[in-house]
Amino acid sequence: MPDTVQLVLGADPYGQPVGQDLRLANRHGLIAGATGTGKTVTLQRLSEAFSDAGVAVFAADIKGDLCGLGAAGNAQGKVAERIAGMPWLGHRPQGYPLVLWDIDGKSGHPLRTTLSEMGPLLLGNLLALTDSQQSALYAAFKVADREGLLLLDLKDLKALLNHLREHPNLLGEDAALLTAPSSQALQRRLAGLEQQGAEALFGEPALQLQDILQPASDGRGRIHLLDASRLVHEAPKVYATFLLWLLAELFEQLPERGDADKPVLALFFDEAHLLFGNTPQALQQRLEQVVRLIRSKGVGVYFVTQSPGDLPDAILAQLGLRIQHGLRAFTAKEQRALRAVAEGFRPNPQFNSLSVLTELGIGEALVGTLQSKGTPAMVQRVLIAPPQSRIGPLNESERAAWVRQSPLAGHYDQAFDRESAYERLAVRSVAAPAGEPPEPTASSGADDFGDKAGAFLGALAGRAMKNAMRQAANQLGRQLLRGVMGSLLGASKKRR
Repeated sequence: MPDTVQLVLGADPYGQPVGQDLRLANRHGLIAGATGTGKTVTLQRLSEAFSDAGVAVFAADIKGDLCGLGAAGNAQGKVAERIAGMPWLGHRPQGYPLVLWDIDGKSGHPLRTTLSEMGPLLLGNLLALTDSQQSALYAAFKVADREGLLLLDLKDLKALLNHLREHPNLLGEDAALLTAPSSQALQRRLAGLEQQGAEALFGEPALQLQDILQPASDGRGRIHLLDASRLVHEAPKVYATFLLWLLAELFEQLPERGDADKPVLALFFDEAHLLFGNTPQALQQRLEQVVRLIRSKGVGVYFVTQSPGDLPDAILAQLGLRIQHGLRAFTAKEQRALRAVAEGFRPNPQFNSLSVLTELGIGEALVGTLQSKGTPAMVQRVLIAPPQSRIGPLNESERAAWVRQSPLAGHYDQAFDRESAYERLAVRSVAAPAGEPPEPTASSGADDFGDKAGAFLGALAGRAMKNAMRQAANQLGRQLLRGVMGSLLGASKKRR
């Protein structure tokens, strides 16, 4: 066995353990394969390994069965046989420390953020805005910055848009960006978002990142699961945008760690194709950049999807651990994709990767790891080790018990609504007749951000807007700071 701590994945055909050095786990990874080939169990096994090493985990529970991590397993049949063939594994049935989340708050702690924290870039992606509508949204956020108006939930933004329609003079030189048609279009998009049930995502108390990183009392990393079974099918944009926001917040708030013995967080993106499908090119480029840089913050990002082709080449090139379950190829296109997958591994002279890909059984995978110096190791055929927790979901009473005993019980369960844009604009509408400028308010400090914003948002808006819109949006970009992915306020000002 190697001296370094490893994330043990399973055994090779000779019964020897196969794994990735824990210190290289921030180099990201991929779990891919056709439906029914064992991706979820592999994700479960990896989550356990991270938790045992004291690394926090955040993952989406797409099918509702990943929550079995909270109960001890009961190995029988072929699972027991596989465990017996790995005596070095030290398999011990046990449950893991869970924190359950749900945007609706029905099957876990309510998961919220605010519009101010999400910012106009990600919000525009969520609303699927056109270039002109995105420009209008930037103009509205600019006024909110200048006027000191907190945008916490959807009613705050709707109130702001109504207020700007009645007081267009507040827009100043950006009045051409927020026209009556664009304002009405934004209102319709927000109404559509409410119909998808996304209103529950925005509000307070908002998720605090330090709550994700806190270890359990026994030193194991806590495993945070987002119940995404409804989201993925009914509101996939909401699911994808939340995960993008979480990645952006981690990048903004976590300090640099350099080369450490282990990461602080493993982030699993299931149904990863949703993160990149129909995503604006500018946002996708920022996502690729964040994935490349966030490893120095101690975050390992793991994508779970059916085919590696679901991810952009720029993302695939950054993945250190590749776990490829079986694939099927019936059409010429699928056969070309199969060859591309096989060629993505460092060849092993003992077998042909292309042939093995179609022969893999359930719970088998081709695994490409990194050697100690960070270079790719030869691909290996691996029997994935069974998890120590239950393969299958918790029942309702077990889920309820985990929520009750959670260390975060009572912190997020009750929403509150402090004074924000909706309340302040309601007062102003009574005090000032329509069309007259309202009394100025204290600045939110956004002016201090101006010099830092131009390089990012100026370039971003310049690609998105055309002709006159391009010039106006570039000027707007120079006056806003949204962080790497578009957050409204800096980390020190988010929750005053």
